[in-house]
Parts: sequence; C-alpha cells; structure tokens
Amino acid sequence: MFWEKRTYLDYAAGTSGNPSSPHEEGRKAKKILEDARTDIARLLEVQSDDVIFTSGATEANALAVLGVTRASFQQTAHNKQQLEVRSWKPRAHVLYAPGAHASVVENMKLLKQEGVDAEELQIKNYKVDTEALAKMIRPETMLISMDAVCGETGIIWNTREVKQTIGADVFLHVDASQAPMTEKITRAHFGADMLTLDASKVCETRGIGALVAHRTIPITPLYRGGGQERGLRSGSEASELAERFATALRAAALNRESFRTAAKHAREKLVTTITNTIPNVFVNEGRLQAPHILNLSLPGRDTDYLVALLDESGFAISTRSACETDSEEGSRAVLALTCDSERARATLRISWGPVIHQRELAHFAVSLSKAVQFIDNRG
Repeated sequence: MFWEKRTYLDYAAGTSGNPSSPHEEGRKAKKILEDARTDIARLLEVQSDDVIFTSGATEANALAVLGVTRASFQQTAHNKQQLEVRSWKPRAHVLYAPGAHASVVENMKLLKQEGVDAEELQIKNYKVDTEALAKMIRPETMLISMDAVCGETGIIWNTREVKQTIGADVFLHVDASQAPMTEKITRAHFGADMLTLDASKVCETRGIGALVAHRTIPITPLYRGGGQERGLRSGSEASELAERFATALRAAALNRESFRTAAKHAREKLVTTITNTIPNVFVNEGRLQAPHILNLSLPGRDTDYLVALLDESGFAISTRSACETDSEEGSRAVLALTCDSERARATLRISWGPVIHQRELAHFAVSLSKAVQFIDNRG
C-alpha cells in the first residue's frame, strides 16, 4: 500500500526541501534553518526571533537603513498606537559614518532623493566626534548607521560611546560584518539596536547574512513576497547556507582570542618590515585596531598597478573595498580619517585570516618592497 522509499515530487518548491513546505523534507530544512538561527542568536545574546536572514551584508544594511527610515513615515501616518515605543517625528533625519560600506552610503543617498535629511558623522582623533554628534541630534533624528570595524582600515569605532550620546530615542545600526574574527559580537557589546553580519567575512560561504533587530523596531520590507523572515525578507530561505553561517560564527568565537593575539604579533612585524624598507609609506590606523587588517598609503605610486604586480607574484590584495574598486576618488574611509586626498588615492589593503602564516606575510613584505622599488625606478 505504501512506498518504502520516499519520492520527492515537489521540485516546483525547490529541488531540495523548502523550509516553507509541510512535508518531511520541508520540515527537515526548516529545522536546519531554525537551529542555525538559534545558534547565531545565542552567540549574539539575543532572541532567536531577532535574527533575520538576508542574502548578505548589503541587503541587511539596506533593510536597516531604508526599512527603518521609511517605516517612520508610515508610523506617523498610520499607526499612532505605537507612539509609546519611539517618539516618531513628521520628518526624518539620519546620520552615517563617511567611511561606511557602500551599501550604507549609497542607500543614504537614496534616502536624500526621497526627501530625508542625511548627514555624515564627524570624525576626530580616530573616532566619531560625540561632542559634535550631540549638537547634530534633532527632534526628528531617528537613525545612525556606522560600522563596528572599518573594512578598509580596520579601525574599531566607538559605537557604544555613540549610543550613550544619542540615547534611547534614536536607533543605532552597526555593520559588524568585519568584527567576528577579532571582536565580541553581542549586540550589547556594540551598544547597537541593530546589527549586520555576513557569512563571507568569516568563511567561504557566500549568499547569506543577517540583520539582527528586535521585533519592536518598526521596519518596512524592501519588497513583498511570501512573507518569510517575519515578513521582512521574502523568499525561500537557504537552510544549508544558514547552517554553515552559524558554524563559522561559532568557530570564529571559539578562536577569536588566539587569532587576535597571533594577528597582532604578525601585524607588528609586517608594519616594521614595510616601514623600514619602503620610503614614503603611511599606515592608516586608529587607536583601537583590528589586527588582521592593514591599510597603507603610498603617495605618488599607482597602487592599482601595484596590486597587479603583486597578483603576478601570487599575492591577492586590494586597494580598498571590493565594492568600490572602480572609484576614481580613492578610499572614502582613508579620506575621512586623514583628510588627505593624496593618501586616499594611493591605498593598499592587506587583510588575512587564521589560515595565513607569518612566513607568508614575510614573503609578501619582500614582494611588496620589490614591486614598489620597480615602480619608483620606472618613474
């Protein structure tokens, strides 16, 4: 009467189990998804329901920046019953770090086109100037977006100090994509109302990230669909990717202190070698620094050519964020930090993970010195 072997006849829902499907395969996929959500929530010390899976940091940042700001208009017009949650204002004012990822900066520009007043935070002494920030806050200010660790320079920003300055009536969104390998990633650690994470920054898995936001934060979805992820991110969830994401974050947490110590030692040796062998080189860093990211400025040199030369020598580095390699203005992050356009146009970013050994960084330093010498001699 019954088949002993299961036959999967729901390819239209997906060639493997869809977490939204009611059959056994769907239930298995759903369990994998929710177990991953729970694992991530425990690492972040939040509720499982706070973790909203996205396709990556770009989508998570967009959902935070656009979703919260757009929700404020709807809140004012249609949902006055929630006024006790936040003091909603008739107009919107938002602030953002000038060196933030393109997915924050470009969406802030989009909000400007929609009539929102978006301003850059001021940087002073390698951190957000909270004295200036206190003067920038208005009754209609609703959101500040900044990164925890700058993906170009590795500077660790003063997010908790920012939150203390703005208080409870302004949301703080922190892009913590670059933080997990060297920093504690709980929401409380950053003083954040919302956090962004991305699997590709902690493992080889691409195509999944998360926005961490409590249900009480009003967010308008970027688009409509089947209503997955609390109705904020419709689309069939990728259970297997979520599982790998959770596993990678857990591994990063377990290895964080040992990697941080090793990376700090490696970075110190790398900086010493480079500054002793290459003339007219600047290290772009802050007082608090992620040790596995090193940003250099080599004024007067074509750093795009340097990247190509080092690529031929077997070393993969970049000039700045991979999302902005075509920018002719140079590094926004370095410009905000140094106010020096020449340094911002001649940057190199070197970053590494636990699988990179000290001897590889030593070989890189030698190759970099030779490449710079070759360029200088040609000039």
